[in-house]
Amino acid sequence: MSGAAGGGESGGVQGTGQDTEADNEPPQQAQPLLQGDSIEGVGTPQELVPPVAKRLRMSEEEAGLGETAHQVEIQRETPAQSDLIPEDPAPQSQSAGESPQFKKKEQGDEEPPVSHRSEGEFNENGDGRHDAPLDERETKSEEELNTNGSADSPSEGQHLGLDFTQNPQMLTGSWAEYSSLPENYLKGCKWAPDGSCILTNSADNVLRVYNLPPEIYSYTWDLLPEMSPVLKMAEGDTIYDYCWYPKMNSVEPDTCFLASSSRDNPVHVWDAFYGEVRASFRPYNHLDELTAAHSLCFSPDGTQLYCGFDKTVRVFYTDRPGRDCEERPTVVKKQGQSGIISCFGFSPCQSVYACGSYSRCAGLYSCQDGTLLALLPTRHHGGLTHLLFSPNGNYLYTGGRKDPEILCWDLREPGKVVFSLERNVATNQRIYFDLDVSGRYLLSGDTEGMVSVWDSQTAPPDGDEELLQPQLRFQAHWDCTNGISIHPFMPLIATSSGQRQFPWPGDSEGDSASDAEGDEAVMSPQEIKQDNALALWWAGPVSPATQGDREPDTLVVEA
Repeated sequence: MSGAAGGGESGGVQGTGQDTEADNEPPQQAQPLLQGDSIEGVGTPQELVPPVAKRLRMSEEEAGLGETAHQVEIQRETPAQSDLIPEDPAPQSQSAGESPQFKKKEQGDEEPPVSHRSEGEFNENGDGRHDAPLDERETKSEEELNTNGSADSPSEGQHLGLDFTQNPQMLTGSWAEYSSLPENYLKGCKWAPDGSCILTNSADNVLRVYNLPPEIYSYTWDLLPEMSPVLKMAEGDTIYDYCWYPKMNSVEPDTCFLASSSRDNPVHVWDAFYGEVRASFRPYNHLDELTAAHSLCFSPDGTQLYCGFDKTVRVFYTDRPGRDCEERPTVVKKQGQSGIISCFGFSPCQSVYACGSYSRCAGLYSCQDGTLLALLPTRHHGGLTHLLFSPNGNYLYTGGRKDPEILCWDLREPGKVVFSLERNVATNQRIYFDLDVSGRYLLSGDTEGMVSVWDSQTAPPDGDEELLQPQLRFQAHWDCTNGISIHPFMPLIATSSGQRQFPWPGDSEGDSASDAEGDEAVMSPQEIKQDNALALWWAGPVSPATQGDREPDTLVVEA
């Protein structure tokens, strides 16, 4: 809906695009980058600006920005930096060399919002590391982290960890936004790297950005309203994939952008403050026809954008928009990884990246020249749709479509599966999973709306491959829970739900008085089951020490 980024703004040539995923599964999701909204509470609860003050700012800005179409979509706050970080007048920002070269237009009328945190304020989201004995790189002692993830040491009481000893509490979400169009199901959600907002992708080919509600920081959860998007970015066709710029920081407007790929369109780089296309990367095939990327991922330093195609990876440089790129075939002399490259992941401690493909296998490659380092055995039943490295880089998690397992691979012995995690994935839809920053907890939804939480530390350190049982399972949605994302430093979880619904053939028979009435009859059983929504969940302590004066009965508890 955003007038700023309509699907027609392809940023370049449009041609015969290569249709990606087969079946009825919409290609990889692409979500809009965070907009410049700053999360005030990103720091400790004591450092947060009172929600009342934030609401006043929003009201003032809404009054002043109501004239222009672009700005109507963006309800950004510009809190005084001294309000958020009184001790540090210069919030942590990216170095000049890290900022991309697509500069924002001069915005003399508004000052970008202030980032919600500095890097030193929060570190661990959970407790422990993935198989602690294997993570010897961490200099900070793990004893400082609470074993149940409820809170950190007294000296760091502001650090709230994940707590899965009980079901997470639902705080708020967005439902009305996806009810205006029929079957406008969501296709994933992703927190911004700085935690200031969350991005969603949906069947209407629109990327939406939501600000984190300020009431969360003050624990006034009984006052949380339904969330509304503050920014919308519309692509012209089915969105295949999307990703945030990894160095995104709302203090630095030049770093606030994301990339998305859609059918028959070039790769777009979206400004996360104003929803405009900053730049385009145009991949062409051997016939010099524009072709769409099936998957996207920025390199960890943000200088390169990796795009997946059939048996090929193309690498663009973020400071050089256009068609120039480096081509890295994944099949050479009939040897290598075949199929469409459907997902990427970068090792956090080595110059290595992993590619998953619809040929049901994953490969490890060198970041320098794309040399194939290892090809993992074909163990999945369906094409890979998502993969993640553990924080210590020793393990790789992979999951596929119509596949009941997430596999954990030991990369020190390529080909060895440490354990498997069982989930119900009965569709071609991409079902995301996510790891907390410590690498201990892995979360995933399934086609029945359940969310499972596994504790990797309960797996035998060097035992035989086995099925790891979930520590916790809870009903998050009544329909497919396809997206899940853990906040970078707060015990918050975002989930998205919905899937394509099909008529029941048996219901189509009957009186044909009206085609319209017949259609309603056909879809009515499915409509009862539909649950197209974004939801935020609190997975931390209900009443931390810093909020001891607040009565627990003021909290909304919805498991």
